[in-house]
Amino acid sequence: MSNESIENKFKIFSLNGNVPLAEKIAEVCGVSLGKSTVKHFSDGEIAINIEETVRGYDVYLVQSTNDPVNDNYMELLIMIDAMKRASAKTVNVVLPYYGYARQDRTAKPHEPITAKLIANLLTDAGANRILTLDLHTVQVQGFFDIPVDNLFTMPLFAHYYRKRGMVGEDYVVVSPKNSGVTRARSLAEYLDTTIAIVDEEEADNPETGYVIGDVKGKTCIMVDDILNTGIVFVEASKTLMKEGAKEVVACASHGLLSTPAKELLDQTEIKDICVTDSVSVPEERHPDKLSIISCGELLGLGVKRIYNNQSVSPLFTMEPKNYE
Repeated sequence: MSNESIENKFKIFSLNGNVPLAEKIAEVCGVSLGKSTVKHFSDGEIAINIEETVRGYDVYLVQSTNDPVNDNYMELLIMIDAMKRASAKTVNVVLPYYGYARQDRTAKPHEPITAKLIANLLTDAGANRILTLDLHTVQVQGFFDIPVDNLFTMPLFAHYYRKRGMVGEDYVVVSPKNSGVTRARSLAEYLDTTIAIVDEEEADNPETGYVIGDVKGKTCIMVDDILNTGIVFVEASKTLMKEGAKEVVACASHGLLSTPAKELLDQTEIKDICVTDSVSVPEERHPDKLSIISCGELLGLGVKRIYNNQSVSPLFTMEPKNYE
């Protein structure tokens, strides 16, 4: 389908969460971002104005829900409502990072399941479909009663490491916690390596960690979905080096880089830290060893496939060079 016909059928709008990524997604789709304004009043209220017609259009709203999480979610909910009232044909939400996804169960008595609450809010506001990236747990898809497409970042990281020749028996993919084994195994299959796990004997004392698997003399590639304060990576890297690892690199789908991530990661022996641009973080919070790869093409192609009623499943496993 030509870009001209696409322009006549759907529009992409960005909120404040991650404008640079929204621009990349729009570029992949061959359109310009729709015109709108998002204002925050002094008392915290949010006002949104759509500055072009959306009547009869399939609309895609791009919003990452990282810090400030609650403001970003309110922007998104208000924009969904605005689009419905402006007679958009469908309202599709592109969530590169799904805030509150970690609160997906009652780990302790009387806790909320906030990931489910967010799913209800998005659906009740009027969203028709969700396109997201590397949910904390894939089961969160089941919290929605509308279609959810959850794309994966492991092919992006596989492409990143393959270009650097980091494949084969001299490398090992490591999950820095025992809950991330599935993710580590997925990346290891791309890189033709073994896997290892850093386990903690005491949950409140990461210094008691030990390694399940062989890392001696190998370069360890740690992989996680969320890089928040960096403590998990820092302590896991110490354990890996203690167990004889040659060197350690790390990657994470969503680089939240909350305080004190930069300070901690700049002091570690981790040689390279790779994240996607699923969230937008000020440069002053970037660790010195940070590399950023874009998920814009992946999400853009996801938008195009959804609009054209094509399967998105080829995007689950293909590396960037094989997308088209």
